[in-house]
This record gives sequence, structure tokens and C-alpha cells, in this order.
Amino acid sequence: MDGRASEVVGQGEPTMSLLELQYWPAEVLRIVASPVTEFDAALQTTLEDMAETMYVERGIGLAAPQVGISKRMIVIDTPIADEESSQLEALINPEIIESSGELIWEEGCLSFPGLTVDITRKETIRVRFQDHKGAWHEMDAAGLKAVCIQHELDHLNGINFIDHVSPLKRKLLLRELKKNLTELGVET
Repeated sequence: MDGRASEVVGQGEPTMSLLELQYWPAEVLRIVASPVTEFDAALQTTLEDMAETMYVERGIGLAAPQVGISKRMIVIDTPIADEESSQLEALINPEIIESSGELIWEEGCLSFPGLTVDITRKETIRVRFQDHKGAWHEMDAAGLKAVCIQHELDHLNGINFIDHVSPLKRKLLLRELKKNLTELGVET
């Protein structure tokens, strides 16, 4: 078992379990998530479980609504440029306080298996968030990490990456998604 998930919340040995991934059109993917107000052992366990689920699903980011939890928290683990290493991070009640530049990134989403969409995002961001103990922090992110945070923040606001495309493109993508989910044995 990968112990990286326990490092994000400052715990010892991980006792993680997988959470059930929510696929479109799950209602929780359209709801604005509520702020996290309790910073306790249950929160730490949820963050660990989210990280484990993200790793098993081979993702680089996961928002709580994607596992059926309508709370403002995300986990990310993006590769660091020119390095093989990465770092698991949990952002609770995150908000972008500054942004600049634009880039187009081909994004995928664990809740929309098999789909990718070119999305215009901010190139650099400064995000304010709380850690697992409730302390506030700020972090600068650029490139893939900035894109990942923006993608997951959208989930916290009930926005999905297909909302960034035209209605016609969305219709075609949802038709493809239905086929992909059927192949995976997921009822739609």
C-alpha cells in the first residue's frame, strides 16, 4: 500500500479504504460543495481515503464531490517538472486569490472516463487554503499544477470540464461518455 496518502495529513501508518467514484450525471457533481468546518480525525481519514482512491484510479487530482462528499476539499499529486517525484497535497476550503496568463490544456476527468477536452485555464495562480489542522496557507502554482487545482476547484463549485465546451461538443462528449460507462459496466 502506498503510504504517501498518510503524509498529507501528518499521520503514521495509513488505514485507507477506497471511496466510490461518482460518474456523470451524479447529482453531487452539480452541487456547490459546503465549506469544511471540522478539522478532526474523520477529516484526516477522508483525505487519506480520497488520496488512495485517486492513486488507484490513476488520477492526479480528486475533489470530494467526485467521491460523493459535498465538502470543499481536494487532493492533488502532480509531477514536478523534469523530476520523477511528486508531492501529495490536500487543500481544504481552497480559493484562487490571484491568477495570470492563459494556456490551453487537454484535460481528462475521473468522473468522465475516456474523455479529454482542451480547456483554457489560467497559467499561474495563487491559491489560499487550509490544511488538515485548519491552518491557512497560500501557494503559487503554474502549468499542470495550476490546471489541476482549477479543475478540482470547478468540481467544488458544481462545474464540470464539459461545461467549458459548446453545447454541441458537450452533447457529442456525453454520448461518448455513455458508451464508455456502459463498457465499464456502470449504469447511467
